[in-house]
Amino acid sequence: MNRRTFIKSSAALAALTAPLSSVASSSRAAAPGDTINVGLIGCRNMGWGDLQAFLTHQEVRCPALCDVDSQILSDRAGEIAEKYGKRPDTYSDYRKLLDRKDIDIVVIGTPDHWHCLQFVDACKAGKDVYVEKPLANSIAECDAMVAAAKRYSRVTTAGQQQRSGKLWHEMIEYLRSGKLGRISRVHVWSNFAYAAMQPLNPDSAAPQGLDYEMWLGPAPESPFNAGRLHGSWRMFWDYGGGLITDWGVHLLDMALWGMDVKTLPIRTLAGGGNFLFPDGAHQTFDTMSVVYQFKDFLIEWENNSGVQTGPYGRNYGLSFRGANGTLVANRESWEVYPEGDRTAPVKVAPSGNDHLAHVTGFLECVKTRNPETPCTVENASLCAKYSHIGNIGVRIGGGALTYDDRKRKFDVAKANSYIRPSYRSPWKFPEI
Repeated sequence: MNRRTFIKSSAALAALTAPLSSVASSSRAAAPGDTINVGLIGCRNMGWGDLQAFLTHQEVRCPALCDVDSQILSDRAGEIAEKYGKRPDTYSDYRKLLDRKDIDIVVIGTPDHWHCLQFVDACKAGKDVYVEKPLANSIAECDAMVAAAKRYSRVTTAGQQQRSGKLWHEMIEYLRSGKLGRISRVHVWSNFAYAAMQPLNPDSAAPQGLDYEMWLGPAPESPFNAGRLHGSWRMFWDYGGGLITDWGVHLLDMALWGMDVKTLPIRTLAGGGNFLFPDGAHQTFDTMSVVYQFKDFLIEWENNSGVQTGPYGRNYGLSFRGANGTLVANRESWEVYPEGDRTAPVKVAPSGNDHLAHVTGFLECVKTRNPETPCTVENASLCAKYSHIGNIGVRIGGGALTYDDRKRKFDVAKANSYIRPSYRSPWKFPEI
């Protein structure tokens, strides 16, 4: 992206704050006065936050919610009724929500292992889709989702909201200016206490009101355990991928954007394990390093779970090491530490609401039927694959690994078993 292209994209981003006309999700551009009907699948955390951002737009309505927890479903429906005057219909099976002809957009806020099936089914049903990150819980699922969006001509985006943040656009503009000089290394790190869990609770019966069979969906059969529910599912391989798929897709996205990378690395070198908290219940790695090799530079990922300190006084972030200085960034700010007097110090604070801007940008794309959403499904797939390749590298025992995205295989045979999950009957892996 040169400066001229960046200025154009920045102007487009600024335009997203202008009032939107309403929109219907069809294959044509929407006419003024249409209403946007948004259905939410997965109502507890990020899905609910996403829906709140959609509902700030006067033309948006929410006629339907879906969740496998009847208490959460009832509570959320009550909140909408109280705030907006009409109670949405509720479902425990997402397919019933997709059967509704009045739903234009589906927001998917379920655990990662559900993203692919729900996304593909939504595309088949003629819905546009806002799906939470990471795009999917495996490489093959990412490919299926990209294919589905293309085949059914749907407008889709992923919840990687930093793509819509003014702070991050200004960072990219600075990187493109060349003031840092040649950049040799991008270091990305994420250190959070929640990612190293205490010992697992004993298995038990599922609580009343939770459709646990539907919660599992295509994941392997497993007895219910409260320690794997809600946000803690991220730390178990059947449902998530730990910090590198949670925070990693956000931060690696900024690293790839900053270095203008649109392909997978030449090779990956990974290592790690559960070293800090070996008795914890988590399966995903509390200590992990991944080096992504490119022709002229490196991108490095590091996470340390169970702790909350990190480089430059930031428990998460990324740094671009240039000949003239180092740019350090996270959601709180970005700043430049000069190398001597080769460049000037800079510090930039955030402005605006990245999440709201992201949703607004997506709505504008739905209105105009523009597939180039703030975070396209192709970009979300790329970021998710970086995360999955890092995890796979450690899961096979570490060492060097190369993934051929065209042949869809690794150069190390034992890594190939992690590319595509086996879905539990009666669920079937989507064929596009």
